Amino acid sequence: MNIQAAITAAWNKIGGMIDSFIIMLPNIVLALIVFILFFFAARWLKLLVKRFTRRHRQARNLGMVLGRLAQGTVILLGLFVALSIIVPTFRAGDLVQLLGISGVAIGFAFRDILQNFLAGILILLTEPFKIEDQIVFKNFEGTVENIETRATTIRTYDGRRIVIPNSELFTNSVTVNTAFDARRIEYDVGIGYGDDVDEAKRLMLEAIYSVDDVLRDPAPDVLVLELAESSVNIRARWWIKPPRRMDDLNSRDKVISAIKHKLVENGIDLPYPTRQILFHDQTEETDGIRNRQREGWPAGNKEVPKPRSISGSLKRLAEIRASKNGDNSNQNLTAEDGK
Repeated sequence: MNIQAAITAAWNKIGGMIDSFIIMLPNIVLALIVFILFFFAARWLKLLVKRFTRRHRQARNLGMVLGRLAQGTVILLGLFVALSIIVPTFRAGDLVQLLGISGVAIGFAFRDILQNFLAGILILLTEPFKIEDQIVFKNFEGTVENIETRATTIRTYDGRRIVIPNSELFTNSVTVNTAFDARRIEYDVGIGYGDDVDEAKRLMLEAIYSVDDVLRDPAPDVLVLELAESSVNIRARWWIKPPRRMDDLNSRDKVISAIKHKLVENGIDLPYPTRQILFHDQTEETDGIRNRQREGWPAGNKEVPKPRSISGSLKRLAEIRASKNGDNSNQNLTAEDGK
């Protein structure tokens, strides 16, 4: 009897829930339609704001920020209206109270997301770089594809996409290669110590001026940089416009090729690093006596022994060992032995 009563009560409860759902079904459908309308209205408003700011380069990022904020505000308003249609007793104060109670928990749970969001807003407003700018960030270099409120995407020169959180970009150093209209490029060239430095500088300037991509204002220049181990290094500097990566590579190719051809045609040496290695002959009896050593430039060097061949050094070593073993047949060795 008790089981039957429980089943009856449960069935009545389920039936009541079904009846309530059927009664609320028109409101749910209406709320869903209203929310969809608000959603499309938010997208339309975002596009409208971006269209108004598209013609002004300085206001593009501001338009993106305002458009996204307007879209979020309209969607939130549509959610509130939809909830009011489904639950007529729902009030704005309930939503504020709900957000206030869960705000601390949401802040801790989504701290990184909120940090990236705020950094994205600041990047869009301050405009340290813009879309289509070419930037360098840590080990990444490429063209900015999109600046979102969470992350910035760049397209590398080898066809890869890098997604960088906005908080990283906002708190670290970023090099913007296309921030200005012109860009200076430099390259070091080494000439021989016996060459005329002034003549080499003149020839390098002629080679740089022969390239059409090089700007005349600011004018290119060449400067003696350092006296290196094997060469006199001269730095060539020139400006290009526009300052994009492809223009940089093209100008380097033309300028460096022109400098190389010009210097070689006029007999200017382009030396490569050389190194001299001295082998110390430890088989000599004079080893340890500084005024008899061949290595370096010892003080008081009067009689420098002539270099020995490897075979002669081995023969001399065998003779010394034999003499130490009591063999006196080699006591009359002259200074010419072992050559």
